[in-house]
Amino acid sequence: MPSKIEVKKVDNAADLQTAFAVRHQVFVIEGICPPELERENEEVSHHFLATVDGQPAGAARWRKTDNGYKLERFAVLSQFRGGVGSALVKAVLDDLPADAGYVYLHAQTPAVGLYKKFGFITEGAEFEEAGIKHYKMVMS
Repeated sequence: MPSKIEVKKVDNAADLQTAFAVRHQVFVIEGICPPELERENEEVSHHFLATVDGQPAGAARWRKTDNGYKLERFAVLSQFRGGVGSALVKAVLDDLPADAGYVYLHAQTPAVGLYKKFGFITEGAEFEEAGIKHYKMVMS
C-alpha cells in the first residue's frame, strides 16, 4: 500500500504534461480510447495530478459545460490502483465552485461503485462512449 498519496491542481506546464502522460498510458496505450478523443477540451478544463511517494500515479479534470460541471478523465496507472482514484475524486470535488449546482460524469461501468461512495447516483441506461460501457452519474 502506498505510504503517501498527494493530489494537486495542475498549475504549470510540466505537471500538465505529466498528467497527459498518465492519461495517455491509461486511455490510449491500454486501448481504452482513441487518442483524438482523449485530448479534447483541454484548454477549458481544470487538471489534477496524483502522485504516490512522489511518483506520477493518476490524473483527472473537471470543466464547466452547458449542462453544469462535468468530472472527466479519471486515470490511475495500473500499479497504483487502489486508493488513488478516491483521492482524485475527493480533490476534484473539493475544487468545484461553491455554487456548482449540477455536477455529473460519465462513469465507466466498473467504476460506478467508486463514484457512489461520493454521493453520485446513476441516471438512465448504460450507454457506450468511445467503445466503452458507461453510466451517466449525477451528484445527488
